[in-house]
Amino acid sequence: MHKDEIEIDVGLVAHLVEAQFPQWARLPLSRTGAHGTDHAIFRLGDDLAVRLPRHPGAAEQVEKEGRWSPWLAPRLPAPIPAPMGRGAPSEAYPYPWSISPWLEGETAAELELSGDVGLGRELGAFVTALRSTPAENAPGPGQHNAWRGVALKARDKATRRAIDELGDRIDSKAALAAWEAALDAPAWEAASVWLHGDLMPSNLLLRDGHLAGVLDFGCMGVGDPACDLIPGWNLLAGEGRAAFREASGADEASWARGRGWALSVALIQLPYYQDSNPVIAANARRTIGQVLGEA
Repeated sequence: MHKDEIEIDVGLVAHLVEAQFPQWARLPLSRTGAHGTDHAIFRLGDDLAVRLPRHPGAAEQVEKEGRWSPWLAPRLPAPIPAPMGRGAPSEAYPYPWSISPWLEGETAAELELSGDVGLGRELGAFVTALRSTPAENAPGPGQHNAWRGVALKARDKATRRAIDELGDRIDSKAALAAWEAALDAPAWEAASVWLHGDLMPSNLLLRDGHLAGVLDFGCMGVGDPACDLIPGWNLLAGEGRAAFREASGADEASWARGRGWALSVALIQLPYYQDSNPVIAANARRTIGQVLGEA
């Protein structure tokens, strides 16, 4: 839980919608079971979603998503929640917020999909399309996207600290060896490209076995796209992982950096969310196991 997190309930959201979007005020409103850490998500009627930052860091993402998500949406092979209304801060709630189309589907966190070749191909096609989209004037890595897209070595200190903190809860020796192997991979030297930055299972929607949407573009930006290869280990395995790699077009160096990103993110998440978010913690433990098993 973020130290500055605020409580957001149905009553507050209903008040905000009525005050700023009265055309939707009579629609039924309910909180969803989303497992995110930065935003509260509410369903408004059948077709809309209300997304509200829980803390100041997440609030910085609203303007970025409002500007870039509608531009990216028609260029991608799966739907994304491009905001269609932006709420303003008020006396009742201190941050900007947004209303987007509701995307139907189940999150990948709810399903067992590790060897799904079709999903691997669709995810690979999505990250390839995102990476291929023109990136002129797009935001580079920074606090706004948790520094996703930076060189892997920028995460070295935090990753080693997490390994030390986890101690005998993981195979620390194997984790350190896998991390150092990823650091040895050649760095990204091409131009910065678009990346989602947070392709966790909870941000991937599926319907009838196919990718039905990609959620939460708060970590979007441009840089080294290796971090978007994380689903190869936090979701997929075996033939599904191989299909994802092929469809993503990742070369040896990018794949090695992607493995490093998957390991680093999971190592840092596990102690942080161990007690506050069991869904994220469980996925982090699985991801570490997948990386070390492959190594």
